Order: sequence, then C-alpha cells, then structure tokens
Amino acid sequence: MNELDALVADWLTLPDVADQLGTDVGKVRRMVQDGQLLAVRRGERNILSVPALLLGSEGLMPELPGTVSVLADAGYDEQEALRWLFTPDDSLVGGSPIGALHAGHKTEVRRRAQALAI
Repeated sequence: MNELDALVADWLTLPDVADQLGTDVGKVRRMVQDGQLLAVRRGERNILSVPALLLGSEGLMPELPGTVSVLADAGYDEQEALRWLFTPDDSLVGGSPIGALHAGHKTEVRRRAQALAI
C-alpha cells in the first residue's frame, strides 16, 4: 500500500465519477486535464482514480478547482496535492485540509496552500 492509499479510504474510477456527476467519462477526463479535479493512477492495472471525498453531495466540490490551482501554483503535482489535502492536521476544523473544505473553511485552506509556495 502506498502513502496515498493509507490517507485516502475511498477511491472512484472515472466512470464512477461520471455516474455520480451525471455526465460522461470524457467530461470527467477534461476536468482532470483542466485541473478542476485531481486523479492519480493506482493499483496493479494503473487505473486513473479520484478520492471520493473530492465530490460533495451536489457533485464536484465547488471549492476544489481554486484550491487545486493554488496548490499547482505552489509547485505541487497531483499526488503531492492529494497527499497535502488528505494529511491529518489537528489545527484545522475537519482534521485535514479536505475535511476543512467540507466544513466550509475554504479561505483557511487556501491561505495555508499559498504559504507552501513561499
């Protein structure tokens, strides 16, 4: 098991994400390519997968694309960004950056992500 698998409990394949968002796989792939959604290859078959927590009850978390952009500006690739989002942090409401995003603390998460670039 790699480090991301230890941090992320539930993964979705791109077809699963498409089903949850009510769209086609091509659009989900474009979301990944455009940096709106993070996906990494994992498992023996090297399948592109997305952490389930990147989706909210209404679909893609609206806070995610901007946060991903800030992390990319800080020089983080997809794996590093996911590692940062899912690493436990007791100083954040929600216990991690992704938990804080779900709890509505986008500004604090982005402030911390911007500080990574310094």
